[in-house]
Amino acid sequence: MPVITNIQDLKRIYERRVPRMFYDYAESGSWSEQTFRDNTSDFDQIRLRQRVAVDMAGRSTASQMIGQDVAMPVALAPVGLTGMQHADGEIKAARAAAAFGVPFTLSTMSINSIEDVAEATDTPFWFQLYTMKDMDYTQRLIQRAKDAGCSALVITLDLQILGQRHKDLKNGLSAPPKLTPKTIANLATKWRWGIEMLGAKRREFGNIVGHVDGISDTSSLGAWTAEQFDPTLDWGKVERLMDMWGGKVILKGILDAEDAKMAAQVGADAIVVSNHGGRQLDGALSSIRMLPAIMDAVGDQVEVHLDSGIRSGQDVLKALALGATGTMVGRAFVYGLGAMGQTGVTRALEVIHKELDTTMALCGEKNVANLGRHNLLVPQDFGGLWQG
Repeated sequence: MPVITNIQDLKRIYERRVPRMFYDYAESGSWSEQTFRDNTSDFDQIRLRQRVAVDMAGRSTASQMIGQDVAMPVALAPVGLTGMQHADGEIKAARAAAAFGVPFTLSTMSINSIEDVAEATDTPFWFQLYTMKDMDYTQRLIQRAKDAGCSALVITLDLQILGQRHKDLKNGLSAPPKLTPKTIANLATKWRWGIEMLGAKRREFGNIVGHVDGISDTSSLGAWTAEQFDPTLDWGKVERLMDMWGGKVILKGILDAEDAKMAAQVGADAIVVSNHGGRQLDGALSSIRMLPAIMDAVGDQVEVHLDSGIRSGQDVLKALALGATGTMVGRAFVYGLGAMGQTGVTRALEVIHKELDTTMALCGEKNVANLGRHNLLVPQDFGGLWQG
């Protein structure tokens, strides 16, 4: 087995092993990909304060996210098509997360269904909801998540319409992949992926196929999905969805202080500062750059998590030190999954945990709860001198 010391090691193996259309699906942003790039590079602008001669024994990264005990304040973000990155990908990622002691979030656009994951795991997971025009389907989806014992509903707010991702259009992204000459040529080099996929429980969108009238194959599914995302989603509908759920709710896709205030006002248990990994509004600011302003606006009213751009435990520490209660990682665990299945997800979590723990110690802290701005050196103009 190769020596894995960081997330980039997993990414290199992932790129070799997974078909190009699914690698590109994960490793791309919308339009020029400016926001996709900024999400990671902006973390590099924040530096750490080294402290010495501090007792570093007995460190702990244990924390809570929405009242749930976690081994470290990191959840696996909802990622569509995870079951195309590796056979039974959602099940394997959920098992790795449960064993490690962090939350797993299942996407509406997953390959393994809510029921598949619930049946294969003993730990409650979070369910991410895309709001559809078909309210009957949405209500049934929420009920299925309740029946499966999901412990939180994550409502994604920043995908009422789909941002354009050039690579997905050029690759003809579909699940399972359509067999064009280009796709067949690429799949021929990914034989290990193909053999494992032959034994997969599912190879199409498990939360949709069989649950919506008229959806029987992926061609009709693609048309249905394009038509079904609800562009009329507003705060009134968000409140109705929250009432329908009746449990813990996380609102994902907040990138503006005014929207953060609205999310707190409707009674969300947490918000996720996120730009959908740079996959929706290209040209928006990075999540980490927007975090301080959002913390100033609502940090005392609602729990604030952050995703988009996290590739290391140091990134996690920087988000926590800027005030976030928790973080979400998407691509980082997908790299591990595509590279080595469940073992790879575990390895990604181990890498992030070790980086978080070691960095925390070298910054002179013993507990993640004590992290704060005093641990960072932040450029004076990090928020940006922008004119609204």
